Amino acid sequence: MASITIRNLDEQLKAQLRMQAARHGHSMEEEVRIILRSALNQPQAKGLGTRIRERFADAGGIELEVPPRSEPRDPGFGA
Repeated sequence: MASITIRNLDEQLKAQLRMQAARHGHSMEEEVRIILRSALNQPQAKGLGTRIRERFADAGGIELEVPPRSEPRDPGFGA
């Protein structure tokens, strides 16, 4: 098993963790493992583009004609 050290943990947060662990009948280490496991096992949030595509997937798609590129305009700077 791997070990990690968490530095600069706020004292109030540590106290809250200790109290929560005591309420659940766990050590602080076990409580942290439970919290991490729960947080990391949550389904990953989908991005906005993915959610929009999924929402309108049944509507079908359309093909847009892409206009040909033209030469860039001179910005008018310099000589």
